[in-house]
Amino acid sequence: MDPVGGTRWLNRREERAWRALQFMQMRLESELARQLAAESGLSYPDYLVLVALTDHPEGRLRSFELGAALGWEKSRLSHHVGRMAERGLVTRERCDADRRGAVVAVTARGREEIAAAAPGHVRTVRRLFVDQLSPDQLDAIADAAEQVLAGLDRAGRAS
Repeated sequence: MDPVGGTRWLNRREERAWRALQFMQMRLESELARQLAAESGLSYPDYLVLVALTDHPEGRLRSFELGAALGWEKSRLSHHVGRMAERGLVTRERCDADRRGAVVAVTARGREEIAAAAPGHVRTVRRLFVDQLSPDQLDAIADAAEQVLAGLDRAGRAS
């Protein structure tokens, strides 16, 4: 405990887990970005946007829904979607239900690009992450991540 500010500092176990998670995520994202750049015309953020859109059968999401799914601020999403639209990967359309809102939709070209990039991406995810862990470790990571995400969702609704 910090006697002045009341801060509850991380103990060794907590710090080890936190830093390992941070560095693992940074290294994995860096390697995944490198693989995508070498084998496709997509950046890692492009890939994340296209995955979020193609996870929905119609390939469309309201801008605020896409931003929430990615955890991106409105400005970052707007700029990135604009660049992707210029390359023909997505379109931005007015929302019929709410004239102020926008819908982001994957294009045929966007679907082709992600379909071409996905096999190499999955091979890299498997090699760098999945194949390094036992089934029990995969389950533990999934359980922990889902618990933290649920807490973040609760905190977001409360604020």
